[in-house]
Amino acid sequence: MKQEGGDGAVHPWNGAAYPQLRGATPAQAVEMFLALLQDRLPVWLRTLDDLMHMAGKGRVNDNLLPVARAGIDYYAEVQAAAMPAFLSPSITVRFREALRETELGPASEIAPLAEYLGAERRLGRVSPDVTPEASARLLLAGCFRHAYYEMFIGAGSGLSRDEGAVEIVRELRLETVTPRTPALS
Repeated sequence: MKQEGGDGAVHPWNGAAYPQLRGATPAQAVEMFLALLQDRLPVWLRTLDDLMHMAGKGRVNDNLLPVARAGIDYYAEVQAAAMPAFLSPSITVRFREALRETELGPASEIAPLAEYLGAERRLGRVSPDVTPEASARLLLAGCFRHAYYEMFIGAGSGLSRDEGAVEIVRELRLETVTPRTPALS
């Protein structure tokens, strides 16, 4: 189904794929997406901010698991609503401007996670060669990718969200490894 957008161009997005956006122009879809983001992002950022209270407590990977799972859930929820924003160059520009104006871009997610990882590194609980910002970006990218694939391929065709969160955190290899002492014989 092709639908004419607010910019006069015909866009091949199907409003049936996004029931909450049915009948909306791409410009209206961007506004609805930004409203969804303003509603959901504070909850997601609170999850990231609360992680700082875990510095020095428990295992780092165990502290990150609920964050990774919440990230997958968050991205799965907001990605479908974001798709119409990328159908027209003018709508994409408007979307980018709105993110800058509202400061809802990726930096708002990376900073609290990097702060936590930096604190754990200073405590010696994360390997000293870990770059907190890069590791934060990788964790978030893994969550985004899992949600993206789930949206296109379908839930159940790959790892569950819980399994995906475990894999994402494990493969970051953040925790310091204590060498094992060989057993005396």
